[in-house]
Amino acid sequence: MKARALVIVMLVLGAAAGGAVISPAADAEVAPFDAGLARLAEILGSLQYLRGICGANEGNKWRTEMQALLDAEAPSGQRRSQFIAHFNRGYRAYLQTYHTCTPAADLAIRRHLEEGSKIAREVTARYSN
Repeated sequence: MKARALVIVMLVLGAAAGGAVISPAADAEVAPFDAGLARLAEILGSLQYLRGICGANEGNKWRTEMQALLDAEAPSGQRRSQFIAHFNRGYRAYLQTYHTCTPAADLAIRRHLEEGSKIAREVTARYSN
């Protein structure tokens, strides 16, 4: 059940840059793949902002993907707060930098999609059954 939303996030990222599948992870307060998921949360926040200013007309797609990640992992307390903080950090970093879509913003989007897909592949390869 936890992996369902993570799989959705990975498939969305994969559709843009490669593809990935994740299997369920153990219910640990700090999972060994948390660093990767934290970075993924930051990427989702960045994409939420950047795709919005670049006219992707996706609405809250990336925020919804972040919610799916939270639902899949079902973190509580500090772990949940950290994932949310990473998402917000990614969003705010670009909010402060870009006010309109530029070639650099488009490049950042492409790089984030690629990095998100890479994280998905690595987490899948390392932690899937």
